[in-house]
Amino acid sequence: MGGPVHVNRAWTGHRPVATTSVLWRALSSAHQPLNRKQNSAETADTTAVFANRSLCSGNQTSVKIVLAYSGGLDTSIILRWLKENYRAEVIAFCADIGQEDELVGLEAKALTTGASKCMIEDLREEFARDFIFPMFQAGAIYENQYLLGTSIARPLIAKRMVEIARAEKADAIAHGATGKGNDQVRFELAAAALAPSLRVIAPWRDERFRKQFPGRAEMIAFAEANGIPVEVSAEKPYSMDRNLLHISYESGVLEDPWFDASSKEMRSMYKLSVAPEDAPDRPEHVELEFERGNCIALNGGKLSPLGVLQALNKLGGRHAIGRIDIVENRFVGMKSRGVYETPGGAILHFAHRQMESLTMDREVMRLRDSLIPKYSELVYNGFWFSPEREALQALVTETQRDVTGVVRLKLYKGNIIVAGRKSPKSRYDPKIATMEGEASAYDQGDATGFIRLNALRLKLHSALKGRGD
Repeated sequence: MGGPVHVNRAWTGHRPVATTSVLWRALSSAHQPLNRKQNSAETADTTAVFANRSLCSGNQTSVKIVLAYSGGLDTSIILRWLKENYRAEVIAFCADIGQEDELVGLEAKALTTGASKCMIEDLREEFARDFIFPMFQAGAIYENQYLLGTSIARPLIAKRMVEIARAEKADAIAHGATGKGNDQVRFELAAAALAPSLRVIAPWRDERFRKQFPGRAEMIAFAEANGIPVEVSAEKPYSMDRNLLHISYESGVLEDPWFDASSKEMRSMYKLSVAPEDAPDRPEHVELEFERGNCIALNGGKLSPLGVLQALNKLGGRHAIGRIDIVENRFVGMKSRGVYETPGGAILHFAHRQMESLTMDREVMRLRDSLIPKYSELVYNGFWFSPEREALQALVTETQRDVTGVVRLKLYKGNIIVAGRKSPKSRYDPKIATMEGEASAYDQGDATGFIRLNALRLKLHSALKGRGD
């Protein structure tokens, strides 16, 4: 029963505000699989409920599940497994958030595997406008290195899955995230915030699924035996996840933190950028125009948020911008090594900071900066739809009122160099800042009292320590 590919290029909607209790219940649920007995009982109960519903309708399929589907080996196997184990109609959903050629042939693969329909929706503009840009206004960066490319994509995917589940009157949504990673938490916290009563199925946390598929070899054998179209070739020595903001590379050879991911042998891994030694020998300049903290134009040409990121990705990739290799702390408690390409995001993050340096009040900037680690942690851990993230976002929006102007950058062999900044709302006054002559707005003699007042507590501290003069 195949259906057409549904493409939604301008969908917007409203979402309810999450409550702390809902998010706590979701977080608790995300940790429940660590108790294997409880997880097995929960799985059995769910299967029984779905099976009974089917039996009551004369063995006709009445269970409907919306699956986050990528077309890869894992979600292809999961699609068939859900259909067989839950006697369910499975709707395969794929959000187009910038995977490029990974979407080619996806509908045919999903239908052949057993999906009742395949829905592929273009969410790139919404992704850039409503998720990436607000996050960049906040200056978010996890553990001072990671620009949160994977983290910020998950709440959008979960949001749209919930909406499809409601429209299709589905009983559950399902995902292919493993029980060791962050994505399971991100998907399920978002679902709990938006649709607390909607069932979430996580096959990798189901003991039956893990027993049936303990490794890749068993999954490939199952695919071959059941006519599931998957690419059975030599496994890449790493895994890759791509969207509009970045590409992440993990697992395999990259699990060894001593392994050199910048070596000549690994150059073919990178899809968005060249190596610094292969970048042009001449620098390239680019001007980014900001309005209230959002980039609205490049080199004078107005662009949508999507257009800005697409253009900066190409530009930055040409000049080896945005490659990082980090060991990060996962929410579930372990460390992981990841290699990321974020060329456009790296340029945007740097330029935005330069614009703020000219236009933001000092104390407002310090307050906002003190909240960056918390904001970044909320995004990384999956709390995008939490009341605390929304409260922080309201503050961020207020801080960006005057972040308007133009930043000129020079890109050269992996480096981003500021080459100029200007703003009609600049707080920089050269008449006051100048070292030449006497500035009427600033009397240097006033500094004497300022220094005495600030030195008072230091003198008292010195006396208490018995140091004296």
